[in-house]
Order: sequence, then C-alpha cells, then structure tokens
Amino acid sequence: MASISLSLSTFFIFLSAFLFAGADSSTLGVRYVSRLLEIHDRERAPASLQLSVAYAVLNRLIHSHSSSFDFLIIPKEQCDGDACFKINNHPSLNKTGSSEILISGTTAVELLSGLHWYLKYWCGAHISWSKTGGVQLTSVPKPGSLPHVQDAGIIVKRPIPWSYYQNAVSSSYSFAWWDWERWEKEIDWMALQGINMPLAFTGQEAIWQKVFMSFNISASDLNDFFGGPAFLAWSRMGNLHGWGGPLPQSWLDQQLVMQKKILARMYELGMTPVLPAFSGNVPAALTQVFPSAKITHLSNWFTVHGDSRWCCTYLLDATDPLFVEIGKAFVREQLKEYGRSSHIYNCDTFDENTPPTDDPEYISSLGTAIFKGMQSGDDNAVWLMQGWLFTYDPFWKPPQMKALLHSVPLGRLVVLDLYAEVIPIWSTSQQFYGVPYIWCMLHNFAGNIEMYGVLDAVGSGPVEARTSSNSTMVGVGMSMEGIEQNPIVYDLMSEMAFQHDTVDVKAWVDLYSRRRYGKFVQSMQDSWNVLYHTIYNCTDGANDKNRDVIVSFPDVTPDSISVLSRRLTKTQKHNGAHPSMRSILEDASDSYDQPHLWYSTSEVIPALELFISSGDELSNSNTYRYDLVDLTRQVLAKYANQLFLDVIEAYKFGDLGDVATLSQKFLTLVGDMDTLLACHDGFLLGPYLQSAKELAQDEDQKIQYEWNARTLITMWFDNTEDEASLLRDYGNKYWSGLLRDYYGRRAAIYFKYLTKSLEKGEGFHLRDWRREWIKLTNDWQSSRKVFPVKSTGDALNTSKYLYEKYLLDDEYR
Repeated sequence: MASISLSLSTFFIFLSAFLFAGADSSTLGVRYVSRLLEIHDRERAPASLQLSVAYAVLNRLIHSHSSSFDFLIIPKEQCDGDACFKINNHPSLNKTGSSEILISGTTAVELLSGLHWYLKYWCGAHISWSKTGGVQLTSVPKPGSLPHVQDAGIIVKRPIPWSYYQNAVSSSYSFAWWDWERWEKEIDWMALQGINMPLAFTGQEAIWQKVFMSFNISASDLNDFFGGPAFLAWSRMGNLHGWGGPLPQSWLDQQLVMQKKILARMYELGMTPVLPAFSGNVPAALTQVFPSAKITHLSNWFTVHGDSRWCCTYLLDATDPLFVEIGKAFVREQLKEYGRSSHIYNCDTFDENTPPTDDPEYISSLGTAIFKGMQSGDDNAVWLMQGWLFTYDPFWKPPQMKALLHSVPLGRLVVLDLYAEVIPIWSTSQQFYGVPYIWCMLHNFAGNIEMYGVLDAVGSGPVEARTSSNSTMVGVGMSMEGIEQNPIVYDLMSEMAFQHDTVDVKAWVDLYSRRRYGKFVQSMQDSWNVLYHTIYNCTDGANDKNRDVIVSFPDVTPDSISVLSRRLTKTQKHNGAHPSMRSILEDASDSYDQPHLWYSTSEVIPALELFISSGDELSNSNTYRYDLVDLTRQVLAKYANQLFLDVIEAYKFGDLGDVATLSQKFLTLVGDMDTLLACHDGFLLGPYLQSAKELAQDEDQKIQYEWNARTLITMWFDNTEDEASLLRDYGNKYWSGLLRDYYGRRAAIYFKYLTKSLEKGEGFHLRDWRREWIKLTNDWQSSRKVFPVKSTGDALNTSKYLYEKYLLDDEYR
C-alpha cells in the first residue's frame, strides 16, 4: 500500500504544480461585493477559535494522524489578498515526534480544504457522505511516513470567493430529521469540501412565531400557517400551509436550539451562513388583524381540488408599508436570538409565484421594497436570490429581469444561477445584466436515487463563466434538492471552488477510481471510463427526475402506453437485429411521464461486469460495495422499465399467459432489488423512519413525524379516494423496505387489473385501480411497521446472482 501511495503522490505533486497553483482572476462581480467581503474578514471568528475547531475536525476525520498535521491561520495578504491554503513540509519534520505536514490557510475552512486536498492528491484518499460509502483512508500511509510535498510547498488560491451549498428544499428532502450528531458530520463535510456559504434555515419557525405574535397573531393561528416537519420548505415558500402539521411547540424550541449550534459551528469555521428573510408569505389571520393591508390570496399549488385546508396561501404585497415592518422585525429577531449574522439573507418571493403584472416599474418597486425589509433590520444586508424563476417561468423576459435585478443597489443582490450545468442563465442574460451571481449545479431533484451527471459541464462550466468577458460571477455552488447520492459528481463540483482552469475530466475520473477504493484496479478504471461516457455524460438538457416504473408507477390505462416499438423489436429480432432499449423508450407514447434515459443500456452492462469482476480484490471496501449496489440497481431499474413494456405488449396482444408470467417476473425483480439494496446501509428505509421518530417527545409526535416522513417519499400531498396527489412519487427512493413493502404491492394491484381485464374481456378499470392503490398508499403512510436499520446480505454475491439471473439474456442488451 505504501508503494502505491508514493507513486500516486508523485503524480499528484506534478498535477498540483501544473494545474492548481492559481493566479489572480478577480471578476467585476467580486469587485461589486468587495465591501461585504471586507466586513466578513473583520467579523471572522478569532484565529485561536478557528484553529481549535479545525483540529477537532481533523481528529474526527483521521484520529490516528491527528499529530501528523499542524495548522496555521494566515492573513490574506500572504495570498495576494485572496482566500487560499498552503501545504508545506513541516519545519520540524526531521525531529522525533514532530508533525509532518503544515497546512496554512486564511480561515478554518481553507485549512480543512487544504487537509482534504493533501489527503486526496498526495495520499489517494477519498471523502464522501457516510451513506455513499463514507471515507476511504486506507491508502493514507502510517504516521511518520506521510508523503512529502515539493520543497517550495503548494499554494492553492480560490479563483472566486464563495462556495455555496444547499437548495431551499434540501432542508425537507435531506435534513428534516437530523440530530446534532448528523449535523456535525455534515458541517465537517462542508468544511473539508471547501464550502463557505451554506444556507442556515433550521429553526426559523420559532423566530416567525415571535415575530408574528408581535403583530397580534396568536400561536393557534400559526398552527395553520406552518407545515409539518417534512414539509416546512414549502410552507416557508408560501406553496402550502398546515399540511403535515400542526407543529408542536417542542419542535419549534428544539429546532431553534439546533440552529444556534449549527450557526455557532459555521461561524467558528469561518463560514458565511445565509439566513432567511421575509418574502411576503403571511398567515391568513393577518388579513383580519390588518384588513387594509394589500394581501393577495394566492392560487392553488398542486392540491387535487384546491383544498383550502392546505392550499392558497396569502402574500403580502412588497409595496405595502407593513412588508418592511415585518421584514425588519424578522431580521432583527434573528440578530437578537443568534447574536450576529453574515449579512446575507435569502429571499425568493417570486419562486413559483408570478407577479400580478409585467409592468417593469411595478416589478422594480417590489424588488426595492423586499430589499428594504432586509436592510432596515441590517444596514449591511445583501439579498441572495435563487434564479430558478428565470429558468422555468416565461414571464421573466429581459425587461422584467432587468427591472427586478436593477431594483437593488449594485453589490447588494447576488443571484444563484441555480441550474447552470444544464441551463446557464448567465450566458443568455448578459451576466444577469451586470449583477453578481453564483454558478450552481442543481443536479438532483427531491433526493431521488439515480446514477446521473453532466461531468464535462461541471468540469468546464464554472471556469468558462468566470473567465468570460465582463463576468460578474462571485462563486460556485451545489444547489441540489437532495444529497447523499452520486458522490463522484459532488467530489468534482466541490473541487471547482479551487480550480482555475477547466478540468481534464477523463484524467480526473481515472484518478477518482483509485482514490475511491484506495488502490489501482484496472478493471475498475475501465468501468468508470464507461460510466463517464454514458451515465455521467447526459447532454439532452432534460430534468433528471427519476420516473423509473418501479418507483413512479404509471397511473394510466395500458392503452395509453405505446408498444409499437416492442412489436417492431420482435420483427427485427427475427431478422437478426438487436435495437437498444433506448430506442424502445424513445418510441413510446408520451401520454405518461416516461422514464428519463440518455444512454445506451447495452453499453453500461459491461461496466457492471467489470465491477463484479473486481469484487475479489475490493469486496472489503465500503465505497466499492456502495457503488456496486448502486450500479446494479441502476441497470436493473432500466431492465424493469423494459420488462414493464413487455407486460403491456402482452396485454395488448391479449396474451393472458404472458401477462401472468411477465408481471410475476417484474414483481420478483422488485423483491430481488429490495434484497440487493438491503446489502448496504446507504439504501435502507429503516434509518430514515427511525430518525424521524427519535426527534419526537411523545407517542403522538412519533405518529405525526413518521406520517410526515412516509408521506414525503410516497403520496407527497393530498388525494381523494380516486384521485392521487399531483406530486405523487416526486420524492421517490430506491430503499430496501420501500420496494418490497410498497412499490411491489402497488405494481401487483395494476397487474391484477390487467389480468381481470383480459379474463372478463372488458376494458381496464382505471378508477378501480386508482382507488385500490391510493388506499394502499394512505394505509402505508399511516403504518407503524418497523424496518431494519442495519444492512444485511453480501453485496458482491447478491449483485453477481442478480446479474446472472436477469442480464445474461441478449434480448436486454
């Protein structure tokens, strides 16, 4: 192992010297926010405190080497005025018992980024979320034998000051049920990845309770305003109210305590946490207390029939004087509770909420008033706004965009180019018409589990944006809706906070396969090369919301699903042709939400074969086992999509025997995939439900919290007896327990009605099918069944067995 680490480190030293030294690359946008950057530098936690916290992270990460590294906080002047880290051989290197490596940095985040960089590029290590395999540190040599860096040392400067993290809905899809232990791990991970601008949304309901009660709104009125614990992201945005609630007072108190811990740690690390601001979303009771206020009753947001119990929230017009009063009170209450802020506040008044008129003057007045609400509470306030509205809403044409973006003083508004890896707005809006922005990778919707990525765009997009003419870019960011998936994507994206030049992604992926598993295995490098050119090379511009049949079963009649291409396939097969599954799905009708497929499945199966063949050498690696389960799941999921079409084809041909045989094969596959997923802790339903219950104070809360957790990943929103939620399966998951106990049972109901239709010579009874599967879902939401919280089974043997059982048939290649 030592020889491998040394040979790798020699290569990494060359790579670092060639690529990562960095140079001054300030943009116009950085100049515009320079005042805020200076304030942050002045208000940073004392160096002694940052050092103490950095050493604690080191100890938690690699305790065996806690004495091998020394940290030093340095001023920006030593980095030509930029944020940076330096890696040097320790001056006392040759003394017995001394540290081996000295890492210097302008903040604790830079120190830990430097630590990660050293472990990554000198020791061949890898750091990811625990669920996705965790850390790979077996390649790190023993204390006393760490690789030396070149005598002159290494300096890595940030080309752009900020590295942003989170989405407004990440708090619900990923963080809702976290205790402090899990939060501490995440903040450690953030720092090691170089993240210095995370959202900090936890606990805000307790602040809102105090603010609204000061405006004569009672606590009972707020019961209908806040959503349940799993749905707070959408009640905060004014999409819904009351759904999953009411929030117990203990929840509000508990989450406020958590927020104070979160913020304290972020500040100690030198981060710049982003707090929420007032967007105009108000309780219904405010219309009674202030009857003359300009308050709009918003339209329905995805409820089945506009059910007033959850839909149609109230928005206070930003031009009403009350808006500034509430905005000021909210900012000041946060400052009072937390003792400080970073002066950056997120507000998304227009996210999925179009203004009533496209008059630029009116839109400008709204923007001015929104910012005034922040500034009146904090003189140094800067507004951070998600740019998602410019991506999806045709309302925002150039005059309207300019009116909003220019309504705030230059340097006081920063926009998140939220989906820049697929639909970059900066390039079509003249750099957001001169306003600072952060290039963000959205990547994931709802925490769905799907191997997917646009690695080439990630490795080049931020650099192209930053180096473009008159660039106003001020940061990079990861704005995924859900975390703990596709670790390769987040490894590369986090690194772009330090990359000055576009990345040779092919070479980077080759190194990734070594770091991920702690050793070079040719078959694994070959496999990842296949995955890089297929699964992680999506260029079709489509949103990757996972709609695989297993996890998002079609709620349509079989007649709505085209099987023409399947009939052609049988004819072609007779003539010796073998069309790919991709052509099959692309030819299918679009009368239901087709699964997204952007690569040839026949090209990916060999990658799985290479993974399996590497098992004898890597089966003890947790990162390998996670990836093996994930890739096997990915391949089988696409196989299931095709198998479902076979069932539909048999139904249309009136072949009752084939319907019975193929549908049973589909259901067996679902059960087999559940067994596969049970082989790794990262794919279990049990820990998710358990974490929800562990935050409860009594039995009633356990019931409520578990219902929230179950509902988010299945029905999501409201339904009637025969009309499913419009958001059903949006939060779907490939988790063991969920497949066997819910998805498989739902599919079985559909197949039962297919069989009945053929047996009786009648049409498919769509309404009866809906009634039965909706009841199944509602019962499952309220169930208290307990699921395993620890993995069982052998990942390699299970993957090998399922490959041989399902994937050797040439028909599916």
